[in-house]
Amino acid sequence: MSRAPFQIDDTDGPRVTRAWVLHPEIKSDNDRRAPVPALAEAVALAEALPQLEVVGADVVPLRTVSAGMLFGSGKVKELHDTMEEAEVELVLVDGHVSPVQQRNLEKAWGVKLLDRTGLILEIFSDRAATREGVLQVEMAALNYQRTRLVRAWTHLERQRGGLGFVGGPGETQIESDRRAIDEQLVRLRRQLDKVVKTRALHRAARAKVPYPIVALVGYTNAGKSTLFNRLTGAEVMAKDMLFATLDPTMRSLVLPDGPEIILSDTVGFISDLPTELVAAFRATLEEVLAADIVCHVRDISHAETEEQAQDVRDILASLGVPAETRTFEVWNKLDLLPPEAAEAVRARAERDDNVLAISAISGEGLDALQKVIAEALQGAVREAELTLSFADGKKRAWLFAQEVVEDERQTDEGFDLTVRWSAAQEAQFQKM
Repeated sequence: MSRAPFQIDDTDGPRVTRAWVLHPEIKSDNDRRAPVPALAEAVALAEALPQLEVVGADVVPLRTVSAGMLFGSGKVKELHDTMEEAEVELVLVDGHVSPVQQRNLEKAWGVKLLDRTGLILEIFSDRAATREGVLQVEMAALNYQRTRLVRAWTHLERQRGGLGFVGGPGETQIESDRRAIDEQLVRLRRQLDKVVKTRALHRAARAKVPYPIVALVGYTNAGKSTLFNRLTGAEVMAKDMLFATLDPTMRSLVLPDGPEIILSDTVGFISDLPTELVAAFRATLEEVLAADIVCHVRDISHAETEEQAQDVRDILASLGVPAETRTFEVWNKLDLLPPEAAEAVRARAERDDNVLAISAISGEGLDALQKVIAEALQGAVREAELTLSFADGKKRAWLFAQEVVEDERQTDEGFDLTVRWSAAQEAQFQKM
């Protein structure tokens, strides 16, 4: 069992819950990720909640999974002694824990326990800011609760916000719990339907303009919000923290030598994203389904960037993103790579038209990114000289409406113009 000790902050402050993170390394799981990076991600998830203090973390090798306790009896006793010595109040298991296993482990260790799904739901409930986000998280949490017969144990204390979906103390009958949850789910679906209809109206209004939509997607903490802020001048929260932003944000952006677009920053993905959340956030992620271009932002400096990228592709496929949607891979965080590795990434990007190497922090590659998006939306832009007579007022007005005129000079016969346009715009002009 490998152990990663953590420093404990002894400074005075709000009441926090002492937590310990466990990553079960199941030997029979052929598709498992490397245990050390997986544990580090689980710790980062825990640290994303301000009311938690991570005091320790372990990778626990398992030959087989115990149906009743997850771990073997010897390991349960060993971990009990560890928890007791460290005065742990909450155990976070980075994986699926059945309701029976959860109840038995809580009794054996005398602590509260959350699995990966429960922890991610806690983070989402803590971060949801808009009405839509709150409704979606609450629905996901209730669906999760329904299988776990909640309210039968004590729970996390909250310092601010959130839903408190893990409940409060006191037991109620299973049937009445489930009936209450089902009734609440019906109410939430009705409220969410209204929000979704409003979003659909906004989308329809944009379609009449129309502005192309470019969606930023990617693994959580890949730098989407930093890139979004850099391009649009917005002030979306961007921190080195998993799920720093939750609710989607959209801003208009005029591309250099290109059209005006709507840039959409979406919630970050993560491996083993709970199915409850994928379903609940489908309405929010409809912006991705409607996007003209999808920019898959990757943290190219991360040791598991390929595994993270595959997780994102899998989730996009499950959401039903059309196969014909143009997708670019945006390899972010060049500034965190050693010089040799960064140069290799740049060389790789030069050989692949669908890959762009950037640094949202330093700004490297952002001009090229915007140029590629503009060309994908309207084709390559080239410069041309035109001569129009005074009778060609309609054509001249069209050119100015398209914002392609670079220079204009009046002559005795009409106008000489220098334009920068795409092949599509040129073809449209020729038909006039």
